[in-house]
Amino acid sequence: MVAKPKSRCCCCTWFIGIIVLIAVILAVVLTFKHRSNHSNDDQPGSIDKKYADALKIAMQFFDIQKSGKLENNKISWRGDSGLKDGSEASIDLSKGLYDAGDHMKFGFPMAFTATVLSWSILEYGDQMASVDLLDHAKYSLKWTTDFLINAHPSPNVLYIQVGNPETDHKCWDRPETMTRNRTLTKVDTETPGTEVAAETAAAMAAASLVFKESDTKYSSTLLKHAKQLFDFADDNRGSYSVSIPKVQPYYNSTGYGDELLWAASWLYHATEDKTYLDFVSKNGEEFGNFGSPSWFSWDNKLPGTHILLSRLTFFKKELSGSKGLEGYKDTAKAVMCGLIPSSPTATSSRTDGGLVWVSEWNALQHPVSSAFLATLYSDYMLTSGIKELSCDDQSFKPSDLRTFARSQADYMLGKNPEKMSYLVGYGEKYPEFVHHRGASIPADANTGCKDGFKWLNSDEPNPNVAYGALVGGPFLNDTFIDARNNSMQNEPSTYNSALVVGLLSSLVTMSSSIESF
Repeated sequence: MVAKPKSRCCCCTWFIGIIVLIAVILAVVLTFKHRSNHSNDDQPGSIDKKYADALKIAMQFFDIQKSGKLENNKISWRGDSGLKDGSEASIDLSKGLYDAGDHMKFGFPMAFTATVLSWSILEYGDQMASVDLLDHAKYSLKWTTDFLINAHPSPNVLYIQVGNPETDHKCWDRPETMTRNRTLTKVDTETPGTEVAAETAAAMAAASLVFKESDTKYSSTLLKHAKQLFDFADDNRGSYSVSIPKVQPYYNSTGYGDELLWAASWLYHATEDKTYLDFVSKNGEEFGNFGSPSWFSWDNKLPGTHILLSRLTFFKKELSGSKGLEGYKDTAKAVMCGLIPSSPTATSSRTDGGLVWVSEWNALQHPVSSAFLATLYSDYMLTSGIKELSCDDQSFKPSDLRTFARSQADYMLGKNPEKMSYLVGYGEKYPEFVHHRGASIPADANTGCKDGFKWLNSDEPNPNVAYGALVGGPFLNDTFIDARNNSMQNEPSTYNSALVVGLLSSLVTMSSSIESF
């Protein structure tokens, strides 16, 4: 008789226990789901191995492209080269980066490479450090800025090119064995080159921020050159494409106004001197192309300028309502709205595979640069607590921009109709016939200028893997021809590498909280 009440109590206990257990499980599931839905907007994530691995590979291409007396060289098929570059003018231009698959040093895109790499380090240095790549990035940057410093021997003189591209492109040889004369090209007061001088000023100013704490003397040197170059560019306005017509077939400039705004923007960030802020405010209507979104590239700095100046409105309360920055802020929003596929103002310039596609030559430059800007803007929103981006009558979240950025990165890394990774060395399938002289010729081959062409025309894959090279990319129909003489699709460049390093660094974690530099 006594056992029955005890049995009921036991059943009640078990029943209550089951209810509690179900409640706990439901709470855990709902909490996990809530965090999953909001992690992109609110929470920094853990390291994404896919992007971390890709970043480690991408960083190697800077080492492959280095000229000069190499230090701690880890590329077995590369050696010292260009040691006498600059001797024609009694200056040392041995360092720097070869532009692409040739042995040219073009100052205009090289300076852009340094500016973008600096921006990437400033915003995503913590992410680089989390995968032990920050020092590598800074070392590659300094190798480039060392060249730029030496290329600016006096306030109104800037050497902008080492080598003759017509002569260089008639040879197919390794940089270590080239013997041809390395001519120099410069801009000065008589032959102005506003865009290349201003881009170099931007590079110096941005890099000065990178080294501000770790090497104050070097940072000060960079800033001194940046100020001088900006004054030179502004006081002697003229396009280098007009002053020096021979540059037109290679890196022809479409104008210098964007570089002046870009340089002034970086100089304001580096100095907080109101003179530079006044410059962008006063010259925005003339050069800013407000209301007309465009594509960020080595030639067009306007989208980058719009995003960079919007940064000020995010992080500096006293500038959030600045009328002088309003045009930049609004155009930056328009640029972002054009990238999100479901936006009412989304660009139609995309392949069926989802890649933003603007140009047949070097097709990947624009989607990678756009994706990099999208992650920056997304993280600016996230950090400043702005939760929505209005695109006409629709609103989007920071996570929508990051989703777009990941889609472009994933396409680049192999999620495309060709199932081809366009980042050499990443994934199971990547280009094997990259248009790159050094990669295509065996390291022990002793070739001259002309006999090296047998390696260009060889049916065998490159004997050396150009790890980290981002090739030009697919056609509009998502197809790709892996052929060494297909320079349109299969030639890498250093400025592409700077952009892809920035993009991958931004994606190493699920989302990022940016600290104002």
